[in-house]
Amino acid sequence: MNLSEHRYGISLEWTGNRGSGTTNYRGYGRDHIVRAEGLPDLAGTADPTFHGDKDRWNPEQLLLTALSQCHMLSYLHVAVKNGVNVVSYHDDAEGTLRLNRDGSGEFTSVLLRPQVVIDDGDPDAALALHDEAHRLCFIARSVNFPVRHEAATRG
Repeated sequence: MNLSEHRYGISLEWTGNRGSGTTNYRGYGRDHIVRAEGLPDLAGTADPTFHGDKDRWNPEQLLLTALSQCHMLSYLHVAVKNGVNVVSYHDDAEGTLRLNRDGSGEFTSVLLRPQVVIDDGDPDAALALHDEAHRLCFIARSVNFPVRHEAATRG
C-alpha cells in the first residue's frame, strides 16, 4: 500500500427523472443522491438559479464547504503542533462564481472568515497559523482560484 496516495469513492444516482427523462430543459429534476460506504446519504441538487431545490445541497455549496472544512482541520493540526489551545472555531465562508456567456462558469475566489477562540497561547501567533493552515490544506492546493482568509483570534 502506498501511504502517500489515498483514493476516495462515492456513488452518485440521479433521482430527478419525472417520467420523460431529459426531453426538455424544464422537464427534469436536478435531484440526486450522493452515497459513500458507511455514511448517510447526501441529498444534492443544482443551485435554485438552475432549477434546483433550495432544500438540498448544491455542488457550489459543497466545494465551499470542502474548502472551509479543510482549512479548519489544517488549522487545528498546526495549532496543536504550535501549542495553541483552540476552544472554539467558526467560519462564515463565501465564494464567488462567474457565469460565462457560453453557459460555462467557474469560481473566481473564495473568502474564509475563521473566528477562533483560544485559551492558551499567543493570539498573534495563533492568527499567523492560518497562513500555515492554508499552505497545508489539500483542497485549497487543488483549486485554480484564490482562496483567501480573513481570520480573527481572541483569547
